[in-house]
Amino acid sequence: MNVEGRTIAVIDDDLRVLESLVNLLKSFGYSTESYNSAERFLDSGTLSRTCCIVTDVEMRQMSGLGLLQYLKNSNSTVPVIIITGKPSARSEAFYLENGAVGFFRKPVDGDALVELIGSVCV
Repeated sequence: MNVEGRTIAVIDDDLRVLESLVNLLKSFGYSTESYNSAERFLDSGTLSRTCCIVTDVEMRQMSGLGLLQYLKNSNSTVPVIIITGKPSARSEAFYLENGAVGFFRKPVDGDALVELIGSVCV
């Protein structure tokens, strides 16, 4: 599977998680770009060629929710998948209600993540 010309942006300030997710997606033929903050992603200018964003919730500056709201306010149609190591009882419903296309708890189920990306990166 190769989504030529389209990139999956992976955003997490935990470099081990970032590297793990990038390696997983590359093993399925996806082109990826990694960022250790939402701000770096937004400053990179790659949004227009991004087919999907996988982002952590808890980050030092702009959170995953902040990124989701920024994209929503910018009328971006790029799908956002949220990942977190600190889910609450209502966090999944909250993020899905606020525009995320998926929600995963860490450690992420790689097969389910790749399946969801395959359905939204068309």
